[in-house]
Amino acid sequence: MPKKTPLFPGPMTARGAVLAVLLSNDDQTGAEPMRGRITLAAIVRALKRKYHWPIETSSFPSNAADGRATWATVYSLPPEVIAKALANGGRDWLASRRSSAS
Repeated sequence: MPKKTPLFPGPMTARGAVLAVLLSNDDQTGAEPMRGRITLAAIVRALKRKYHWPIETSSFPSNAADGRATWATVYSLPPEVIAKALANGGRDWLASRRSSAS
């Protein structure tokens, strides 16, 4: 089955915010649920399944602030995916996020 070309979500959506961080080549780590309804993991899952982004997931043991043992997860995009996305409309998409936020 051929790989599908990744799609850009709406620039001012929660999915758009997460993708913008991933395209900046910074790791996106766990966060509080957005608007109390959706988790970062759910957003990443949608970006992978619905928008076809090859997001890599890495989990490792960690400690919670209260001392409990837990797992931490880091999400990232491969550098070649970032370069290709930026060259194929990603820079304009990121600019639309900036202009919409103003």
